[in-house]
Amino acid sequence: MQAGLPVDSELRSNLTDTSRITHRQRSFAILRLNLLISRSGRPARTTMRASRLLAAFAVCLLAFSLAFSQSGRRIKSEPTPAEVTPLEEGYSESRPYKPVQIFPPNYKKKKDDAEKRVETEEALEEDPDLIKIDSSVVNIPVSIYNRDGLYVSGLRQEQFEVYEDGKKQEIAYFGISDKPVTVVLLIDTSGSTQYKIDDIRNAASAFVRELNAEDTVMVIAFDDSVRVLTEPTQDREKIYKAIRRANFGGGTSLYSAVEFALTKRLNRIEGRKAIVLFSDGVDTTSIGADYGENLRDAEESDVVIFPIYYNTFLDGLTGGGIMKQPTIINNGGILNPPQRGNRPEDYTLGKQYLETLAAYTGGRLYTAGTSRFGLQSTFEAIAEELKRQYQIGYYPAEEGKTGQRKMIKVRVYRPNLRVRARDSYIVD
Repeated sequence: MQAGLPVDSELRSNLTDTSRITHRQRSFAILRLNLLISRSGRPARTTMRASRLLAAFAVCLLAFSLAFSQSGRRIKSEPTPAEVTPLEEGYSESRPYKPVQIFPPNYKKKKDDAEKRVETEEALEEDPDLIKIDSSVVNIPVSIYNRDGLYVSGLRQEQFEVYEDGKKQEIAYFGISDKPVTVVLLIDTSGSTQYKIDDIRNAASAFVRELNAEDTVMVIAFDDSVRVLTEPTQDREKIYKAIRRANFGGGTSLYSAVEFALTKRLNRIEGRKAIVLFSDGVDTTSIGADYGENLRDAEESDVVIFPIYYNTFLDGLTGGGIMKQPTIINNGGILNPPQRGNRPEDYTLGKQYLETLAAYTGGRLYTAGTSRFGLQSTFEAIAEELKRQYQIGYYPAEEGKTGQRKMIKVRVYRPNLRVRARDSYIVD
């Protein structure tokens, strides 16, 4: 009987030593010991033996608990893995256009007397039906293709995101290009195109036939002057008649024609707008309007420009076009030196000008085919793109200062697509 006392004394000592076990461990051991003894209901000797056995078991249990606790380890439940947000992938984005600008020789800003070069065959009084646009909304026509160059349709608004200066914008309007569009046919009828004017007329007429009946067309021709052959109209016969009146002349006032279309006509018209510009890009006779001003006007507008590039340089070398007088070198001197618009660098600059107009406005530069069928298919391809564009509008979250350039990026949540949209605009 006495042999069990030391064990009981040790047990009591362990149970009261707070430095070695926790209060919870001590309470649990005492509760279990008392419960087992009270349930035995046997004589004192048997109870005492049970007590000793239980005491020994409790000591072993406490010793194990103490050893484990002193090792500094704790039993921890395995944490539930947090849901991992996948990286942003599976989307396509529009890319910014970063041109290397080559300005004309002796380029400088000039703004004088531009109106004197603009002649119209119809009155220029402001049309009361024309509506000023809300300049606070930014409209972005978006063209989307797959890797094979085929248009992608059926995309939903939730698959699009628009960013301005890196900040996501709330899309206020989204739609497919089922709304009418106003198109300006801007036709170069200068001397450089005199051998192709019939092809141009036929192709322009084919383009009009591809448009929807609700679409409006304006026809402007330019050589050394700018002539409005018809104001915006849906009357197809009137449009065809205006196209047939386009005829070639001398000089090329390209910059004046683009400025006139952007700032004297389309800026007063609401809704979707586009310019189809047929030219080699070479200017020879503009006064007042210039290269840099044109690009700025284009970037400030909400007009999409589709230039059709037509290379007339070789025509000049073979006796046609604007290079009728060849350069003659005699005894080290140059007779009849190339004039403005006759030099190879003028054509290089002209193509760059057309590329930049397209890029600044979200359009596309097309190269006309060498045959009349190729030229016609080019015009028809532009009509098809106008039908398939997505239209996105948003109100900028932060107002910019007048003249400030804002950068735009369009993201579409579908991979391996080509997204084409304007990459900037200038606050008006």
